[in-house]
Amino acid sequence: MQDINDGVARFQRDVFPAKKELFAHLATHHTPNTLFIGCSDARVVPELITGTEPGELFVVRTAGNLVPAYTPGADGISASIEYALAALHVQDVIVCGHSACGAMTALAEGHDLTGAPAVASWLRHADASLARTAKAGDVDALVRQNVLAQLANLATHPSVARALAEHRVALHGWVYDIPTGRIDDLTSPDRTTATTAAIAA
Repeated sequence: MQDINDGVARFQRDVFPAKKELFAHLATHHTPNTLFIGCSDARVVPELITGTEPGELFVVRTAGNLVPAYTPGADGISASIEYALAALHVQDVIVCGHSACGAMTALAEGHDLTGAPAVASWLRHADASLARTAKAGDVDALVRQNVLAQLANLATHPSVARALAEHRVALHGWVYDIPTGRIDDLTSPDRTTATTAAIAA
């Protein structure tokens, strides 16, 4: 905890004064243009890998960057997605998976999760991803299939479906490679046909 406290002190001493005008603006303005849905993994820091400033990203982080398909009723993920689309009017949504994902590794390698029943239940949201991965144990392939499957789940949310129908939002699927810092955009124009087919499947 001392490291955290030291970090707060550095922020207040060095970072905040240098960005004082930005924080004064943010005190009364909240207008992010992108919803970033990433993994809870501590090695994946959305603002760091995208080079964005405070206020530019609306971030949702879940284990395995999973986005449950829409169901009626309140939950934090659905509420955050709806708020980003319906209230903040974000123009882009990124679902970002990453290399060496613990959640995807557990699924790909069939880890025993009996001691973590909540985790096991949560990872059921990646059943379609696992079914689409041709080779058992292929973590990298599962990470990619999972990003595409979560984009498909995301499109089931009414706020997203409306924005897509009105051409007000674009969905992007990324895979971040931790050791190289590279981003593989699974929805880049040269992959559009394959990605669209995968999302529709």
